[in-house]
Order: sequence, then C-alpha cells, then structure tokens
Amino acid sequence: MKPMIRHPPPLVIRALDRSRERRRLLLVAVLWLISLLLAAWLGRALTERGDGARDAQTRADLETQNEELKSRVAIVQRAEQVAKVALEDLRKSLGERDEEIASLRADLAFYGRLVGGTRREGLAVHDLRLTPVAGSRAWNFVATLTQNIKRGQDIRGRLTLSVEGVQDGKLVTLDWKSLVDGGASSGIEYGFKYFEQVKGTIMLPEGFTPNRLHLQADGSGNRAEQDFQWADAVKIQETTDVG
Repeated sequence: MKPMIRHPPPLVIRALDRSRERRRLLLVAVLWLISLLLAAWLGRALTERGDGARDAQTRADLETQNEELKSRVAIVQRAEQVAKVALEDLRKSLGERDEEIASLRADLAFYGRLVGGTRREGLAVHDLRLTPVAGSRAWNFVATLTQNIKRGQDIRGRLTLSVEGVQDGKLVTLDWKSLVDGGASSGIEYGFKYFEQVKGTIMLPEGFTPNRLHLQADGSGNRAEQDFQWADAVKIQETTDVG
C-alpha cells in the first residue's frame, strides 16, 4: 500500500475591502454613541426619580407640619375663647358682688334708721325703685319710707313725685298732677309705725326723656325729700301690673 500524500490547502488571496471596514468602524462608533446616550438617559431618569421621591417626601412632611400648625392654632383659639368666657364670668361675679355689697349697705342703713339709737332722723326716704309697664309709657314705682322719731306711733301723710327731663329739646319738670290721673292728684296716702313701701304708677308723655326724680313725703309735721337719678332708680324688669 502506498502512503497517502496530503497536499496543503490552496492559498486564497482576497482583495482588502476598505469601504467595508469603514462601515464596520462607523457602525461600532454609532453603537458606542447610542450606548453612551442610553446610559446618560437612564442616569438622568434615575436621578429625576430620586428627586421626585424626595419632593414627595418633602410635600408629605410639609403637609404634616401644616396639620400640626392647624391643630396648635385651634388649641390656642379654644384657649382664648375659654379665657374670654372665664373673664366675662369673673366680671359678672364681681358686678354681682358689688351689687350685693351695695344692697347690704342699703339694708344696714335701712335697719339703722329703724333702730335709731340716740339719733332721731324722723321721716326719711330710704329707697325708690321703678319698673316699666310693658307696651306703654307707664312706670310702677315703690318708695320705701322710714321713721324713728315716733316709735310705736303711726305717722301719716302723702307722697308725691316730680320728674325732670327733656322734651322737644327743652328742660321740662313734670309735677305730680301731670304724671297721674285725677284720682290721686293730691298724692298717695301712707301710714306706718316703722317703715312702709308706698306703691304707685306714673305715666310719662310721648317724646319725654326722664333724667331725674324728686320724691317728697309730708306727714305728721315731718317732711322728707330726696332726689334720684332716673337710671339709678330704674330696675330693669318689665311688668304688666299697673298699680
């Protein structure tokens, strides 16, 4: 058997295509540039996503702070309202206390007149109160008279009122007869040993604004007179009782 003789492969010589190489290089460059752009875009997207998350967290924090501030403002406003109510209650209590003290002083003076001691004051006007009659120009009055000069003995007399005020821009004084009907034109009779509350009703004319009252009580050789400011004598209370 003859040995097999291997011949080398034929040598192929090909011409170099430079344009093809340039296209390949250009494609590689384009792909590289696209990868750079894609990487930049992805990086920016991730950055913006992170910024958006931070902004959302910041908004959430700000909303939480806003709610906390609203709660604090509501608490402060409520505390202010409570303080105003407490202050108003305190003022009211102080006013009531002052009225109570004034009433006690008046009562003390009243009973002091009744006891008298060594001092003899005779007939005296202790107090005068007015109450309006609803739906009219009428006013009911209660005058408290005292005496300690004739202990245990009746003192009798008549009581009258006059009212000073303004009507049609002028100062006017209304006497007793101008304030009542003809039945009591000479005054209201009274009679007592120690004290009495004399009651009556007066009628003010239309357009008259009262300012001051003058009370006069005559009886058993004694006379008592006293002036009262209308505002001080008025008791803020409406009544339908006339007389």
